[in-house]
Amino acid sequence: MAIKKSDIYRSLWDSCDQLRGGMDASLYKDYILTLLFVKYVSDRAGQQDALIEVPEGCSFEDIRKLRGTKDIGEGIDKAIAGIAEANDLKNVIDRAYFNDTEKFGRGAKMVTTLTALINIFSREELNFSRNRADGDDILGDAYEYLMRNFATESGKSKGQFYTPAEVSRVVAAVAGVDRATRPKQTVYDPTCGSGSLLLKAADAADVSLTIYGQEMDITTRGLAKMNMIMHGREDAEIAQGDVIGEPQFKASETELQTFDFLVANPPFSAKAWGSGLTSDTRFGRFDLGMPPDKNGDFAFLLHILGSMKATGSGAVILPHGVLFRGNKEAELREKILKRGYIKAIIGLPANLILRHRHPRLDHRAGQVRRLCRAARLHDRRLAGLHEGRQQESPARTGHPQDRRRLHPAGRTPRLLLSRSLRRDYAQ
Repeated sequence: MAIKKSDIYRSLWDSCDQLRGGMDASLYKDYILTLLFVKYVSDRAGQQDALIEVPEGCSFEDIRKLRGTKDIGEGIDKAIAGIAEANDLKNVIDRAYFNDTEKFGRGAKMVTTLTALINIFSREELNFSRNRADGDDILGDAYEYLMRNFATESGKSKGQFYTPAEVSRVVAAVAGVDRATRPKQTVYDPTCGSGSLLLKAADAADVSLTIYGQEMDITTRGLAKMNMIMHGREDAEIAQGDVIGEPQFKASETELQTFDFLVANPPFSAKAWGSGLTSDTRFGRFDLGMPPDKNGDFAFLLHILGSMKATGSGAVILPHGVLFRGNKEAELREKILKRGYIKAIIGLPANLILRHRHPRLDHRAGQVRRLCRAARLHDRRLAGLHEGRQQESPARTGHPQDRRRLHPAGRTPRLLLSRSLRRDYAQ
């Protein structure tokens, strides 16, 4: 019998209750997801589908033995470090330190908090040795749950990004990943976060795609790598670094590596997107012009275009402002449209993604349609989801009936973003 997601969510909630007061809510996920990962791989160790090696003395059962002991924090860190070293995961799964007196307190306070945390993950309903979870997107769902419930509480929601599962499926469908026909075709997310969007995109293909992703935050990069492992995608290449200032996937010292499919949900309107950017790290991405210094939306869009094969396709989530802002962005928008890079623009409803709440922009749906007509986009499908379901709390979620409006039965949607260059454009 599959483990219910409701059981996992209840345990996550109880875990957060144990951590309240000791640290900012934005840090809950680092500790809870690390412990969830160790529990999962420990329960699956020794089985035919075991994910990674769990050395002797490093399993969750060994961590359980530390309950009530004065060295509990140090012991947890050592166990996680052992798993990291045995699987070439140093600085990936060992970024959260449990022996941190500032976060867990000193002496009896640390012992009590960490013991309670271990007890929560010791519950029988979280026994993964016999059962898998519904949908088996354990880490991704847990990450989304924590972000949905605690990002606003922390006051740092603008720095935390995830793509809800239903939105991820829409993006994958629009990007045309389901049309992949050859093994070893590639899918890339330049701002991959916890990796859930990448995984949904890869799952949409009938063939095995090679996964690439880059994430700026080193701890979140670790979560993405853990997510890949838990989904049997341990060969996925997840790099760390600022994708604009230091892109990690390069074909040469002067050219970016290019990919068959791209999906992305980059940070909206990043203010310091150009920090670290030099003439040596432009890689031809800004030949059409430089985006404004204090708004990085077009910087990410140009990076995506520069990372796409001539026959590639992709989909990217951007704020409505890219359609209407003037000056440098107006010039870039005109050049991109005239070159035929954009095949469709789809308006998503307000509050669908936690970080972006601009219902005042809904009235611009008509302007979106006029923009598309002016660009003479062929075979486009604009999804008018503005008239969809009423707002849910704390953020709206995409539903299958909404996806069917984008993707009618038996028909494949056109692309939101495409760099399928016709010969006349290439010349």
